[in-house]
Order: sequence, then structure tokens, then C-alpha cells
Amino acid sequence: MRVIALKVLRSFWSKRGDAEQPLLAWHDEVSQARWKQPADIKAHYRSASILKNRRVVFNIKGNDYCLVVALAYNTGLVFGKFIGTHKAYDAIDAETVEPE
Repeated sequence: MRVIALKVLRSFWSKRGDAEQPLLAWHDEVSQARWKQPADIKAHYRSASILKNRRVVFNIKGNDYCLVVALAYNTGLVFGKFIGTHKAYDAIDAETVEPE
């Protein structure tokens, strides 16, 4: 998969340094993945939440943070939409949120 989110991720870990290594690890794993359907994601990330609108929520750093992405399975693209604490995540609509 090709992750179109590094700017969003960098911006977040510049404020929360403890998220840098977990996000880089996630990025590396996803960059090597070849997902064709949601079941492919669940096979590797059991705690991922599959939402409508091709959105997926990943738990980052032992569930300290939530990462929302949108996927284009046919082109292999992963678009970063949101990264934040659970409190911040609870305040958004994960199915429609866009990066600021």
C-alpha cells in the first residue's frame, strides 16, 4: 500500500514524541501490505475498526492514539484523515473527518 499521510503523522508526532516510533512502525508495515478488502486488514490488525466509506481506525501505541485512514483498495492508496487521542477521536465523526 502507498501511504499518503506522512505529513499528518509527522505533524502529530512533533507534538507527541511518544507516538513517533509506533507511527513509523505502522507506516512501514502498511507500506509492505497489499490489502484488497477489509478482511485483509483484520487478518493483520485484529483491533482495527472497519467503518463505512472505506474508513479504518487503527489503535496506535497500545491504544493510546487513534488513527483514521481512508483506503482506495483498487489503487493501493491509504489516506491519513485523523490522528489523535481517544478524547479527540470521540469528538469527531470518523466516517467524514478530513485533515486540518
